[in-house]
Amino acid sequence: MRQANFAMNLLLDSSSAVPYFTDVDATLRAMGVSASEFDWYLSDVETNFDPAGFSWSDRWMTGPELAEVLSHANFQFIWAVFSAFPRGARVEIDEAPFADGNRAFWVDDGTLRPQLAGASFELVCWDSSATILIGISESQADQFGLAYPEAKPLQSVARPGSPPHGETGSA
Repeated sequence: MRQANFAMNLLLDSSSAVPYFTDVDATLRAMGVSASEFDWYLSDVETNFDPAGFSWSDRWMTGPELAEVLSHANFQFIWAVFSAFPRGARVEIDEAPFADGNRAFWVDDGTLRPQLAGASFELVCWDSSATILIGISESQADQFGLAYPEAKPLQSVARPGSPPHGETGSA
């Protein structure tokens, strides 16, 4: 799947259709994306679930590996950055993407892109209170908006230096 030239950044921070933030599997399904379609770099991960024998340290995962992990019911990501790459297109990581304390999301002037060069898009789990989608295609944004009409352009809530809900993260 190729990313369209027109990339969008969305925020979902309230929805009656979301039992908790962030259900990554439901988010991907709403975008019309399967975890198996990509390779993933996961970073800054904090969850409510720790599968036996699995480490949430910053790492690469294949799409099928991630799909298996996401198949567990009631699996909530509190903080995390999921960077999607075309299968087989892994890059060297000099600095891992981060969510907690990252103010760049809240000052988006429309030019914000995934933190890792070459990523198709980025899915960010923000402190159990929001899901942020960076660099998604117009088609993915349209599909996500159908599933979650409360989703809005990230740029519409951008306020220089001010995260939503008074949150600051732990930078």
